[in-house]
Amino acid sequence: MALIQTAFIWIAYAVAVSIVALIAAIFTYTYQTPRDRSALVSTVTILTLTSLLATVLLLPVDIALVSSTTSSKLGAKKDWADPKTVANILLTLKIVYYTLYSLDAVLCLLVVPFTYFFYEEWDEVDDEEGISSFGEKFWGAFKYTLIFVVLVVILFLVGFFVPVARDRNGSHMDLDYFKRLLAENGGERALTFALGLLICLGTLLYILYTAAGLALLPISFIKSTPSISAPQLHETTTTALEQNRERQRQLEGRNAGRAGGMPAKDQREMEALVREERTLVRRDRLATEAQGEGKRFIIRVWTKLCAVFRPLKLLGGVLLLMLGVVIWVSMLITGIDKAKNSICKQHCGYILGNINVFQPVNYVFVQASRLFPIDYVLMALLVLFFFSSSITGIVTIGIRFLWVRLFQMRKGHTSPQALLIATVMLALIMLAINYAIAMIVAPQYAIYGAQTFCTNPTKHPDDQPDCSNHRELIQPCSELSSDLRSGNVCTPSVVSTFLNRVTVNFPFFGALAFWAQFAFLAVFLVVFVTALFRTPKLDLNEIDEDAEADEEEGLLASTGRRFGATWQDIRGQAGRKKTSGAAGRGIRGDDDGGSDEN
Repeated sequence: MALIQTAFIWIAYAVAVSIVALIAAIFTYTYQTPRDRSALVSTVTILTLTSLLATVLLLPVDIALVSSTTSSKLGAKKDWADPKTVANILLTLKIVYYTLYSLDAVLCLLVVPFTYFFYEEWDEVDDEEGISSFGEKFWGAFKYTLIFVVLVVILFLVGFFVPVARDRNGSHMDLDYFKRLLAENGGERALTFALGLLICLGTLLYILYTAAGLALLPISFIKSTPSISAPQLHETTTTALEQNRERQRQLEGRNAGRAGGMPAKDQREMEALVREERTLVRRDRLATEAQGEGKRFIIRVWTKLCAVFRPLKLLGGVLLLMLGVVIWVSMLITGIDKAKNSICKQHCGYILGNINVFQPVNYVFVQASRLFPIDYVLMALLVLFFFSSSITGIVTIGIRFLWVRLFQMRKGHTSPQALLIATVMLALIMLAINYAIAMIVAPQYAIYGAQTFCTNPTKHPDDQPDCSNHRELIQPCSELSSDLRSGNVCTPSVVSTFLNRVTVNFPFFGALAFWAQFAFLAVFLVVFVTALFRTPKLDLNEIDEDAEADEEEGLLASTGRRFGATWQDIRGQAGRKKTSGAAGRGIRGDDDGGSDEN
């Protein structure tokens, strides 16, 4: 029975990873520009996002496995859950966690930077003419990636030698749970320090992007501007384009053979018609792209699904808004509870032993954990909600350095460089989200799930307590419990142990991550109130501006080259100039469209 239950839990995790891999692919192909598409960039982006989401989605698997060893109704270990079996389960989870965290670090700190520099070294013209070889490009990218290798080495060396908190004077350090957190070797200390630093960096992005996105995502569903039908737009644009070109033919026919050429009045009208024609051609191209023509099969399917479920958009926005408000209230309750009732305060990152106030999200997850995989489905939806909110924040705010916008993310118009930088940002944000969900959103669920222990005294210390006739003696597991029976029954999750180890050994990281949650709540509130009273605006002028920007991007062969230009100044070398075939064909199509009719 235990083997079947464990296998079912891991199968559910495998299915969830497959789903998030599909979501990562949809995100990548939806936002990347088809003009400068790179198979390497797409593969690295999909792999990195899948690894990040798989890491966060391991939390309910962790909870389900450790909770499966106990009977919440009796508050005792199950017959098959001997210490050796429990140790093997924890060891398996640790191996999976360390593997995923290591993979995340390698992808974000080494693979993604290498891919960025390798793409910068790539040149279409050089490839066609055979000027530079693959080895030269590889070496050029590797030289700049060495900077990140040095940073990673320095990071782990600092973590290996930096002293950890050893304050055992507080009463909290006398508890077994905290003693286990302080007992670690140098390798664990280095990994703990590196993870804590990355969580703090991700928290800064999490405050800005995820908080704003969490408020804007539901409102964008509810207060979205009236959708423009792509087929209807294509039809009206085609009609207007035919009328425009017919008027051009009339002007040219009327002035054909005129000795003095076209009169000034007709010349001004012809110039206005030519400008209008280009605008209409761009608008028609956008309408065609909106219908999914010329795009990958997965994007066309996604476009059709969005059209089918468009009537449910308003209802979905209302539900997401309610969920966002409940999450905000739950985080506020936990934050206040921790700030007031944590026994160790800033010395251990405000670890809270017991939930002292009713917290709705935590309560729902604790109750759902009694019947797997209900909690797993809810956790997957919660993670995807935070992930989607982060994407919404990045799309709305843009990729910035202080107040300077480096790149702008738009559907179908995001350059490979912007996509890679956004992937690294999402990686750091997901680490912060992992901390927030486990420590703030659902703290009791993340540590012990629905585990309980029996406080009924036994004749011998090694005997299993029996509460079958004394249900009132069954207590929920807690970090603060000093009862020996609790230590024999309650098994904390691996992820909570790891995150609490960061906050206990390096209190600065814990205090920063904790107080940052209040900044997150403040940003959410400001953006939420502002968005409620802001009227959305959308007209054809915006569509025309986007289309014109597409032409400019095609001419410049880049999106957001400010960073690229700065990097060229640092290197002292001119960057490559890519030839965008699609852009060139599109621009020539505009000109040809007018010349054919002329």
